Amino acid sequence: MRFFATTAIAASTALGGMAWADGHSNLPLKELPGIADRDYWVPDEVNAEGKLEAMQDVVGSDAMPFSGTLDAPIQIALIYPSADTSDFWARNYLALTKRLDQLGIAYETTEFASRQIEHSLQSTYANQVEQDADLYDYVIFGPSELAIQADNIDKLSGNDGFSTYVWAFHTPLKDLKNQPDAWFDFSSAAGALTMCEYMLARLGNDVTMAMNRGIPGITDNQRSGDFKACVEEKGNWTTAYEHYGEYQREGGFEGTSLILQAYPEATIIHNANTAMAMGSVEAQVSVGKEKEIFSTGWGGTGLELDAIRRGELDATPMRMGDDVGAATAEAIKADLEGRAEELPFVFLGRITVAHDQMSADEIDGLEQEAFRFSGVGALER
Repeated sequence: MRFFATTAIAASTALGGMAWADGHSNLPLKELPGIADRDYWVPDEVNAEGKLEAMQDVVGSDAMPFSGTLDAPIQIALIYPSADTSDFWARNYLALTKRLDQLGIAYETTEFASRQIEHSLQSTYANQVEQDADLYDYVIFGPSELAIQADNIDKLSGNDGFSTYVWAFHTPLKDLKNQPDAWFDFSSAAGALTMCEYMLARLGNDVTMAMNRGIPGITDNQRSGDFKACVEEKGNWTTAYEHYGEYQREGGFEGTSLILQAYPEATIIHNANTAMAMGSVEAQVSVGKEKEIFSTGWGGTGLELDAIRRGELDATPMRMGDDVGAATAEAIKADLEGRAEELPFVFLGRITVAHDQMSADEIDGLEQEAFRFSGVGALER
């Protein structure tokens, strides 16, 4: 679309998808160990020095109002698996829109919701948005899985009618002909390492665990694979069983039920997202095992924090969840003001560990910071 007018829009239009395409032709900016063995780049290979830190500072600070004017609200399409159990997507949406409100940017949104396993439905939505490009100024795409949706990312990113932002992934694929304008995520690899160090410090060595993994791909390789490799190498842990629950609550329930019956030696159950963690907790509670198993989640969503408070979940790598939505709003502002070149190519939000040994005040403090836009407590869905 991109026909709206602002005092800064002449520069902004020129800095839309085409400017990013030109800039991305020089990637990577530097090479890190293992780059030849990967089909993707890691953030430090594609972010210019200082840009990520500068953006994190902006996101963590009070909003500075938009300096231009708009003839009409900007149009934003969101294609994401927001119909799933996790409130990650709903919180991103709330953080995005509330930060836009603070910035004084008028907007209208159109949501295309799916579940994480509905890959074909996402393709249908991507085709629809691409065909209706004249209706939108910005497209936010939360892929069901990166490799599966690579063609759709490429297609959307190649459309000059709107800017494309990708949520929930931070590893730009090397073979994309068209890179999106920016990626927004939390580092699953960093979260896995943070969780590994915490678990080893708390539970020690020579532990047997089982895993509810997600969908095979980059995200699960980092969340589950990197965590497994770390605890096995540094703590001599043993993995009794790995179940692929496809990030679904049902998958967590089924995997945990099987683990409790067939692998009683496993004293820890790793869950690769909120939905599976909730299903896992449900399975444990149904047979009175929730106090015997050390259970972990992923993300620190409101649902997970409530489960920690109830004594059903023990620990989770907690994202400062509203960082992604707020950063996207700031990226839109920068684009409208003709400052797109100031943005990091990959934005990463902050991450820590929330656990059951924290005081109520400590958990509340983390939650208030993480969900400063979307609100504390589990969202009503």
